[in-house]
Amino acid sequence: MSDRRKVLQDYGIMTLGTVLMVLGIYFFKYTNHFSTGGVSGMSVILAHYFPITPGTVGLMINLFLLVVGYLFLGKSFGIRTTYVTLLQSVLLWGMERILPMSAPMTDQPFLELIFAVALPGVGSAILFQAEASSGGTDIVAMIMRKYTTLDIGRALLVSDCIITFAACFAFGMTIGLYSILGLVIKSLVIDLVIENINTNKCFHIITAHPACIEEYIITHLKRGATRLHGEGIFTHEGREVILTVVNRRQAVLLRRFIRATEPSAFLLITNTSEIIGRGFRGVN
Repeated sequence: MSDRRKVLQDYGIMTLGTVLMVLGIYFFKYTNHFSTGGVSGMSVILAHYFPITPGTVGLMINLFLLVVGYLFLGKSFGIRTTYVTLLQSVLLWGMERILPMSAPMTDQPFLELIFAVALPGVGSAILFQAEASSGGTDIVAMIMRKYTTLDIGRALLVSDCIITFAACFAFGMTIGLYSILGLVIKSLVIDLVIENINTNKCFHIITAHPACIEEYIITHLKRGATRLHGEGIFTHEGREVILTVVNRRQAVLLRRFIRATEPSAFLLITNTSEIIGRGFRGVN
């Protein structure tokens, strides 16, 4: 894939992730006053106390954090974070003017909470896969990581909890408890989506005739493999063990090929999501 095509693909993925976040925030979070942390959560609460819309508050906070980010982090701050932050802020600000909403879409707050958490959660996971950030409090975390020795994950969790608990005072216990539940679900959704996006299949293929399988892996699947030498404990006969990792679609093809050409082969297929190396995730 050419560099230009790769860049366009990455920005297309980032745009998709950002749009999903915006849909969840605007249509479900803002109208129900759900506050599950981050800039969007702060926007919901501040808009309750000041005569300004959540989208405008979010735009102002994000622009401020972008300036702070460039001042403290310089070029390492990242063009992708800038793109996603500006796109999200502008879309939210624009939708308030194009599609103004003064009430929730339904009378089912729990149903709306699911969408308010799931859509941004999936969007965040997609951005993570594109090595991008939605900005906001992530910018504060980047600065803290550079200048302090604090546990960044714990600091962000504490800040999200504070913002979420503030919803109890701003909108009452019902909305506050929904927000707390949403914060818990959000973390689970992001982890689950990232895990599923990253999942590949690890094959251990034990066979006495490895050549045709190796040829299929290299030629047709365009993957690498490692051959290990083994010995059966009962028979003491020599066996070859082929170790390879493929995606889900390739796993179906490989399993089908082995069953058709080498039915006596013994297969161990496991899920794996942390793969670092050529063809998967790079090493910094």
